This record gives sequence, C-alpha cells and structure tokens, in this order.
Amino acid sequence: MSEFEQRKSQLLADYENLIHRPNEIATHNNGVYTRYKYPVLTAAHTPVFWRYDLDEHTNPFLMERIGMNATMNSGAIKWQGKYVLMVRTEGVDRKSFFAVAESPNGIDNFRFWDHPITMPEDIIPATNVYDMRLTAHEDGWIYGVFCAERHDDTAPEGDLSAAVATAGIARTKDLKQWERLPDLKSAHQQRNVVLHPEFINGKYALYTRPQDGFIETGSGGGIGWALIDDITNAEIADETIIDARYYHTIKEAKNGEGPPPLKTEKGWLHLAHGVRYCAAGLRYVLYLYMTDLADPSRLIAAPGGYFMAPEGEERIGDVSNVLFANGWIADDDGRVFIYYASSDTRMHVATSTIERLTDYCLHTPPDGLSSSASVRTLDRLIDHNLQILPT
Repeated sequence: MSEFEQRKSQLLADYENLIHRPNEIATHNNGVYTRYKYPVLTAAHTPVFWRYDLDEHTNPFLMERIGMNATMNSGAIKWQGKYVLMVRTEGVDRKSFFAVAESPNGIDNFRFWDHPITMPEDIIPATNVYDMRLTAHEDGWIYGVFCAERHDDTAPEGDLSAAVATAGIARTKDLKQWERLPDLKSAHQQRNVVLHPEFINGKYALYTRPQDGFIETGSGGGIGWALIDDITNAEIADETIIDARYYHTIKEAKNGEGPPPLKTEKGWLHLAHGVRYCAAGLRYVLYLYMTDLADPSRLIAAPGGYFMAPEGEERIGDVSNVLFANGWIADDDGRVFIYYASSDTRMHVATSTIERLTDYCLHTPPDGLSSSASVRTLDRLIDHNLQILPT
C-alpha cells in the first residue's frame, strides 16, 4: 500500500472512531439538566470527503483542500425517528452554510448527510446565511427561518465590516428540497426570528429581535411578537416586546429567542439567549421563560438569572464566553434534548424533561433587579431551609 493510501485509510479510520465515540454524562448535575462530556459535533465531524480530495492523481500529498472551521448554532427536529440538526457549518473562508447531521439517539453518533443544503437565493443574494430555526408548523410545512447577511452599501467607502441582517424564510417537506420565500420585511434589522408552531387567530406568529444596527440593538427593547397574514410575503406591521431587556441583568445588551417554544400543559416553554457587557467583551448565556397557552405573547414566568452558561472548555473558541441555542427536541416521553453551541465553535447537548423545565420556570424566583432584592430573595430560602434542617 502506498503512503497516500495508508494516510487515507488512517484519515477514514480516525473519522469513524470519532463518529462512533460514546458520549458520557458529565459529573456535575444541578438537578435541572444533564450535561455531557463530549461535543456532539465539531469541525472534525464534517466528512473527510468534504475536506480532502481523495484522488492521488489530483492531490498526491493528500492535503486538506476545503477546510472547515466550526459547527455551531443548529436548528433541531425529530425526523423519521432520528435526531436531526440543521448545522451552521463554517468554512475557513468564513462563509457559513447549512448542513444536516443526524443521530439515532440524540447524544452521540451524529453523522452528516453527504451533501450540504442548497438554499435558493432571495432576490438580492446574501453573502452569508446562518442560525436556522426549524419549525414544524401546523400548516404542514417545515419552515427554516435564518439570518441572511449582506454588506451595508450605505456605509462609507472602504468600510467592509458594515452589514445588514434580514430574516430569510424557506420551507420544505423533506429537509432536502427547499422553497425560498421572500425575506421578512421589517422596519428594523432582524437577526433572531422564530416562527411559532401554531396559528394565532388564523395568523402566523413570529418572535423577533428588532435592532437598529447589525450589532447594536439600539432602541430595540428585547424579544418581540408579531402576527403575519401571509408567510409567503411576510411583513411586520406591528411589533410588541414580550420579553424586555433590563439594566444590569444577563440580557442588558440584547436578548433573542432560541428555538421555537415547546407546548406544555402549563404554558409555552421558551429557551432564549441573553447578552451582557463585561471586561472580556460580550457574554452570552441561555435562559428560560414561559408564556400563556392561549396567548403566547403573555409572559407568565421569568426565572431570574441564567439557565446555562459556558463552563470549562466551552468558554474557549472563535468567539469566547458564548453559549447559543436555536434547537431543541422534546420526545413523546417528555425527555428534552437541548442543543447548544459554545463559543461559536462546536455543538453540545444537554438533556432534561418537560416536567423539570416547567418546574424550574414556575418556581425559580424572578430577578428582583437590585442587590437588596437579591438578598431578600436569598434570605427567604435560607429561613425556609433552616426550619427544615435538623438543629
């Protein structure tokens, strides 16, 4: 066997070993969710035949021809018995694209489909697309709502970092062939838009995040709510903030809806990200809230603080100190698989249950918005526990 064939065999064997590596439950458990030791997807999980030309005649040194930088910010859906992630896959050229990876158990053994998604363009082609939320809507379609990014041509000459974000919308019946619909029309830039899974008063409902600029929210007050008459020509006429930002909280800089909410007996369960400023830059964490079953725009529970934050190696990556989630899956037995990215680099999973998550939402104290309020809240718990503990 030639040196080329030996190296190719080793590449393929190493890849299969990575794909089949069993995941392990992490030792720390706070009673709300369970973390796992290994990421479920990294750049190394992308197929070898994406990255290497495996023909000795055209690639005699077996060099990596198309490098992959990250796998992150994945939408999620249970599809034909498999746990399926719509992965934001980023090449070393900084361009993101969508690719599907599936697992038989949702915890490990994720394998990419052979080809990435060919997403049709809008009238104005986007430079970059990413962070798709998947919604299986009651109208029978699976919708993908994602960020479509373009250069801001109104920026001063030579400014190559100014960008404009719109919400791209596409739909499918099989996750392979996609129909592209016109981008969402809005008076603001929109980077985190999520389609509610049910009609509300006969209309499509969107969770939004209005921003004055590409990075800064400006006057954008938090997570918004908008009703849309026609998803094939979606336009926001009226937008109401349902989950506001507050000073000196985990979401003082901005916040955004994660995946579509889960319907429970006690309300709609929401997973979102909150962003605050710190000396190291922006810190992204995850938090939960709940809204009313009959009126999903009405907040009924808002636990104080974060639900999950980056820990250990999760804090290190292309954009450090970040957790981001736009996909989760609830099984029929109530088990919930939470798929989250760390530091814009890799994908992880945490598991919980509908019962635990709703209990967390409904019985965790809200943020009192001041140090003195936090102490009063803590004292109430301390006094309660001191009455229970043996003397």
